[in-house]
Amino acid sequence: MPNFAAVDIGANSVRLKIARLEGRRLKVVHEDRQVTRLGEQVFRGGFLSPKSMGDTVKVLRRFHRAAQKYAADAVRVVATSALRGARNGQAFIDWVHSATGWKVETISGIEEARLIHLGLVSNVRLSAWPVLMVDLGGGSCELTVSSRRHIKFVVSLPLGAVRLSEEFLQHDPPRKLELERLRGFIDRELGRAVGRILAARPRAVIATSGTAAALAGVAAALRKQDNTSGLSATRREVAKIAKLLARKTVQQRNAYPGIGTRRAEIIVAGAMVFARLMERADLRGFRYSPLGLRDGLLAQMAAEHGRPASRRQLESDRRDALMAATAHYGVDLKHALQVRSHAMELFTALRAVHRLPAVYREWISAAAMLYEVGNYLNRAGRHRHTHYIISNSEILGYTPEERRVIAGIARYLGNSRPAPADPPIKLLPLDDREHVVKASLLLRLARALELGRGSHVRRIRVRPRGAQVRLQVTAKRGTELDLEIWALEKERAYFRDVFGRELVVEAV
Repeated sequence: MPNFAAVDIGANSVRLKIARLEGRRLKVVHEDRQVTRLGEQVFRGGFLSPKSMGDTVKVLRRFHRAAQKYAADAVRVVATSALRGARNGQAFIDWVHSATGWKVETISGIEEARLIHLGLVSNVRLSAWPVLMVDLGGGSCELTVSSRRHIKFVVSLPLGAVRLSEEFLQHDPPRKLELERLRGFIDRELGRAVGRILAARPRAVIATSGTAAALAGVAAALRKQDNTSGLSATRREVAKIAKLLARKTVQQRNAYPGIGTRRAEIIVAGAMVFARLMERADLRGFRYSPLGLRDGLLAQMAAEHGRPASRRQLESDRRDALMAATAHYGVDLKHALQVRSHAMELFTALRAVHRLPAVYREWISAAAMLYEVGNYLNRAGRHRHTHYIISNSEILGYTPEERRVIAGIARYLGNSRPAPADPPIKLLPLDDREHVVKASLLLRLARALELGRGSHVRRIRVRPRGAQVRLQVTAKRGTELDLEIWALEKERAYFRDVFGRELVVEAV
């Protein structure tokens, strides 16, 4: 039974969750959390403070000992908004690696939202759709509209409680002008999302993170209700609490149930974000969930280890993201699907020849769907444009490293061939450089089989025998394969260079 550890380095706090995969279920065996306020100076000065970095590294050392104690088979460490905006972020990453051996991934706000969504839908049975998911952290606020486990809309806004407190609230309690400026900024940023939320008409709102827990806890206390079945707050309650807390000092706010000393310092800004969101998006209230980014990380690790439910959700996220990208960049979907089908056939039939890791099947599949996105910018240099777009776009479900591999596979479908000195190849880890060359050639063959864009190929048969690979192609009735055979023949020399075998192409 494998153990997985997920570490979330946020702008306000650092969190650890370790879970064991028992059958098809993840069982949490250890959790830890500490406020280190890593993003405290980033949002105004652009730099992580030495103290906050030192405090965070100290906590991560403790997390590292816990991961060793529970013999974690896989550990994933991600950082969010604090490192996204820090000019000295690499120094912190190097410090963490030196202290723990862990590699810190700085993920985008959109990827953060996707992982939170994955954690929720993998662990909660939702009966009402669509659902709005709200995660208000220290540096950003992620809003996700989900319908039947599919992400329909996601946005990351700079509305974190630490960020807003640092930028707008300089007095205790805040002054009227400070609150007015804060409200104006919140409304401006929410304007990017409110219209789409209203159009989606969510039937339920699930809020995660400490601010949501605190607000729901205060709401329960004001009702004089011990809500052990689940925390929630209505729109009216949130508005009342936001006004109430804004008139109190930090010490007075700390006295409310669910608001600790450090949360009391930033709760006013977080409460105002929730109040304005509830009001402007016409939401009746929210239900708090303790699930979050860590649970999404654990679900993804479990999916990669073969957990069916998490795997299906991850594949669904990736499929939705690829379809959205093809639509956005005007890709010929029918052609892309046909090229992908041929690529998958070739990957399976030539497994003994290419010997690529199994994960490359999925990466080749994604490259087949996206290899024409460069046409969106300009057909001249389209292959270079394709590499740039895939490498730098938000394609949900794929890490930046995976996108670079996919981009490398899709890059070399023209006259150029990958060379060790090429920047797209040099960006890759050493093991992937050779793999990408092989994967790209498989995609070239798949593209050749669909060069005429008429779906003329009825069947392909691949027979690796000794020093030869015989590729037999059968046309659909009433069609010709002259163009496809010509394109395949052009790849014979390259096939020999890469695989050391002779490619024999036959029309049968």
